[in-house]
Amino acid sequence: MTISRRRFIGTTAGAVAAFGLGGRMAFANPLGLPLGIQLYSVRKEMAQDFEGTLAGVAEAGYTEVESAALPKKSAKEIRAALDKAGLKCVSAHRGFGDFKDRFDETVAFDKECGVTNMICPGPGRRDPSVKGPITLDDWHYNAEQFNLFGEKLAKLGITFGYHNHTGEFAETEGKIPYFELLRLTDPKKVTFELDCGWAFVAGRNPADLMKAYPYRFSMVHVKDFKLPPNPSPEAREEAKVTELGQGSTDYKPVFVQAKKTQHIKHAFVEQEAFDMPWKESLKVDAAYLRKL
Repeated sequence: MTISRRRFIGTTAGAVAAFGLGGRMAFANPLGLPLGIQLYSVRKEMAQDFEGTLAGVAEAGYTEVESAALPKKSAKEIRAALDKAGLKCVSAHRGFGDFKDRFDETVAFDKECGVTNMICPGPGRRDPSVKGPITLDDWHYNAEQFNLFGEKLAKLGITFGYHNHTGEFAETEGKIPYFELLRLTDPKKVTFELDCGWAFVAGRNPADLMKAYPYRFSMVHVKDFKLPPNPSPEAREEAKVTELGQGSTDYKPVFVQAKKTQHIKHAFVEQEAFDMPWKESLKVDAAYLRKL
């Protein structure tokens, strides 16, 4: 798909728990965290067979999910299907408008699904009627709103966070928007979900970001891209998503730094497109993380 947008277990009891849920390794990534996946990865499959897709996700070894692109079902139906598959929905992606204009209903739905983290995957505008590129003032407005969203959600026992793509790293009026968001948001109210794949595509090393801001990131997205050699910003537009370990990104230094921060709570595979049958693809991704 051409780019378009967007501890080791130290006790016997812990080891037993890790191999629960039908023999699947619940603790399978380099940080000793449950193996997670962003459900956007299987958006098309969910639309055709929701329960069957969740069963396939579980069969591949995942135990945690982050919701996005869910089919039009009630929160009760979603939760029942997740429970049936043995999957725990710990996080949800929601658009800026859901937080700004439909806060109560959005939170009620996601709480029923079991989430404890709600993530905004893109910016809004101070004036929605204005067209064109997002301005620096818009980014500052987003930081203001994120602090408000985070404060409201914290009272309900939910953590608010922001998820990046590549635009946040493009210089805007002399500033890098992502660093402005980090500077202007309150760490007590706003966390960040670092999409490592998109950061790599934007020319940023996720390990360097974690080192510079060790307490701001609590979640990561893990995806791989085939990047052109020594890519310029323009050439990076030719990046194509692929399965973990099949592309240009080396996640070993990323997880080494993540382990040093001891602050990452969830790590989600996000496979935005498949170079092989989807069930095989998800297993390839899971195997890559286990080998790390």
